[in-house]
Amino acid sequence: MEAKTHCHFCGEALTRRFIEGRERLFCRACARPIYENPIPATCMVVVNTEDQVLLVKRSVDPRKGMWCLPGGFVELGEPPEAGALRELAEETGLNGTIDTLLGVCTTPSTQYGSVLMVGYLITDAQGLPVAGDDASQARWFSFHDLPPIAFNSHKRFLDQYFRGAGRRFSSR
Repeated sequence: MEAKTHCHFCGEALTRRFIEGRERLFCRACARPIYENPIPATCMVVVNTEDQVLLVKRSVDPRKGMWCLPGGFVELGEPPEAGALRELAEETGLNGTIDTLLGVCTTPSTQYGSVLMVGYLITDAQGLPVAGDDASQARWFSFHDLPPIAFNSHKRFLDQYFRGAGRRFSSR
């Protein structure tokens, strides 16, 4: 990730100062620290009545060509739940409702510094999966036939789901 060099409020060059217990970017013109926060994103463990999980094959970097959970970034003014369901429709053509919050974690990102990932369980997806948006394929997988998963946060949410179902996800 490229370091910020100028204030996003006034355009002045940034410096570094020790503030609130750590070194932070600081704008002398605005006389305030520039807080850097993780980018919010969501992903969903979508399961069908056969206890298969829906994965999408990425058509964009990072990790183009690898399988992951449907999901993406939350947009400004959008609650995470709405962002998750929007991404589900965009990437798979499915509609559903959120059953359970699986958890929240942060993960490092070379593009964004850090991503705050919110994982949800969807148990009532409606429609037939069709790849769209950032996906080249959308397919149901059984627990024993999961391909390698692109992101550690997605592995974590799959593990939480399958562990809760009495099984253990292999991170291959």
